[in-house]
Amino acid sequence: MTPYREPPGLVDCREHGPGSGAELFVVEGESAALAVTAVRDPRLQAVLPMQGKPLNPLKATAGKVATYPFYRRLIDALGVGWGAAFDLRSLRYERVVLLMDPDADGIHCGALLTLFFHRWLPALLEGGHLLMGRAPVGEIVAERGESPCYAYGHAEFLAMCARAARADGIGARTQRYRGLAGIDAVVLARSCVDPTTRLAHPLTPADAEAARAVFAPSLATASQSPLL
Repeated sequence: MTPYREPPGLVDCREHGPGSGAELFVVEGESAALAVTAVRDPRLQAVLPMQGKPLNPLKATAGKVATYPFYRRLIDALGVGWGAAFDLRSLRYERVVLLMDPDADGIHCGALLTLFFHRWLPALLEGGHLLMGRAPVGEIVAERGESPCYAYGHAEFLAMCARAARADGIGARTQRYRGLAGIDAVVLARSCVDPTTRLAHPLTPADAEAARAVFAPSLATASQSPLL
């Protein structure tokens, strides 16, 4: 089994290992980490923040990835080791949830992290341990007391705003969220964190291939590429 060392910045949960249901949320920055930590289940949900966009895993060597600060913390948090020392039996969390901010930078970061697992820790991706969380970009609340409507994409949010503006005699309040930290705690818990109510897409190797085709189109069919 791979020896475990707790990385700096990890807000850990109390239970770990196979059958525990434990999850690791990877988020962008300290503000997002604080917001998710405030609504998580401390028994089963851990949080690890990153700062800025991660290193492009398609262009980096194994040595560079292993010493890159955030990837090193992520590898240590997972507990599976690296390279020849990799041991899936040591995985501390059943699921890793990539929960990025609902904006262009968040999409970019989520794709890079998916590619990191695809290239360097494929057993987690192939084993169904990786999820992509979906955070709402905004909400619309009708003044007559109806339940809020949430949008999960920029185009959807604009369309909802347009429909609200055309509705005669019905006042509505719209709000565009600014990152996970800008989402109301109740909404964040329900839509992003609680496993029974959140929107989260199980990631597969096909998702990683789609991301790779965007970041490096020439790699999509270049089976002899040294990056594969």
